[in-house]
Amino acid sequence: MLKNVLIFTEAATKFNTPLYLYDENIISEKCKEVLSMPNAYGLKVRYAMKANSNKTLLRLITNKGLSIDASSLDECRRAYDAGIPYDKIMLTTQEVPLGDDREYLEKIILKGLKYNICSLRQLSLIADFASKNNIPLSMRIHPGVGSGESSTRNTGDKYSCFGIHLADIKKALEFSDSKNLFFDQVHVHIGSGGDTQKWRENIDRELEFVEEYFSNIKIVNFGGGLKEARMPGEICAEINELGLYAKNKIEEFYRETGRKLIMEIEPGTYIVANAGYLITKVIDKKQTGEDGFKFIITDGGMEVNSRPFIYGSQHPFYIISKDGEILSSENNLINLDSERDKHVIVGKCCESGDSQSLDNNGNIVPRIMADPKIGDYIVIGGCGAYCSSMTPFNYNSHRQVPEILLRENDELCLIRKRQSLNQITQNEVLLDL
Repeated sequence: MLKNVLIFTEAATKFNTPLYLYDENIISEKCKEVLSMPNAYGLKVRYAMKANSNKTLLRLITNKGLSIDASSLDECRRAYDAGIPYDKIMLTTQEVPLGDDREYLEKIILKGLKYNICSLRQLSLIADFASKNNIPLSMRIHPGVGSGESSTRNTGDKYSCFGIHLADIKKALEFSDSKNLFFDQVHVHIGSGGDTQKWRENIDRELEFVEEYFSNIKIVNFGGGLKEARMPGEICAEINELGLYAKNKIEEFYRETGRKLIMEIEPGTYIVANAGYLITKVIDKKQTGEDGFKFIITDGGMEVNSRPFIYGSQHPFYIISKDGEILSSENNLINLDSERDKHVIVGKCCESGDSQSLDNNGNIVPRIMADPKIGDYIVIGGCGAYCSSMTPFNYNSHRQVPEILLRENDELCLIRKRQSLNQITQNEVLLDL
């Protein structure tokens, strides 16, 4: 929560709601924190840009010393357009580039892009090019074990297909040997926001893979998914403790094998989640009877934060009057009645799941908060990651909302304009019927 609450009302007045507000100070602090993570023989941190791909944020984060983890060729293009050179980007994707995309992929590999092989087909298609140009590759391994904040964020078990499964590793390496390919990096990402103990186990498991199958590896990428605590009571990943654990294990690996490995991680949520706020305005209030609920309708819902709808995720709510007074804060609800002050926050979409108060099964879950008036603000925290980059913002023809960066000197700077209706429809082709 920002110390100066009036920043929220100032942003809302200047740019109109709904809007995203990002705190540069928090992003900078998070970048510094991950870069100081204990390590044995070197550390490289890549920002998972799918968390939030705004060009200004990409530039800000890479200026702090992080590189980029991209999940598509267009993310590579987008990062490059932000001024980030290809040799600071790694591509880990489910895509199988062909045609013009294949030419582009090969072009940027020659300019330094790290290509993280995620399937046998990707491997076979890049083999001749990589062999001819002596390109070191990375391989993402599917370990068969994962952990995520929800089942849909577990990327390592049998219900996901990210990476080359352990059952295919020997086949992949035999093919690579026949083509004179070599790998200098192994990558395993088991999921997002999962159990920290599972992250430790992933370190152990990945080092076992390296020792058994990869004799020339120089870099071990342990993935991202470092949990951030959005809500009171949630526990975030202990970066220092995890770094010390990895450091000890990599040093132990060196003592046993004589091989020094560089550690790589790729956080996204951890860097930007709690730097972001969604500022919405109360536009209506309704109720559904004595055995129903009290609804607060805001001008921004699932089209600006779909995480509750998709995952059942919870975000902190801050109720702020139009004059800038904090009426209730997620961190302090002691003066509110646990029954009388229960409300449900919903948006303006024609969709019954358009609520910021849902459980994992999509059911409405009332939350304790102050009763705002029409025109007051509901600020939703934890919206820096997987909100602007992952929402169905044109549903019901709603427009993508502005993004604002709160600079370290408290200046509010526009980093994305509000979308126009013409921009929504500009690629449609109207037939003469």
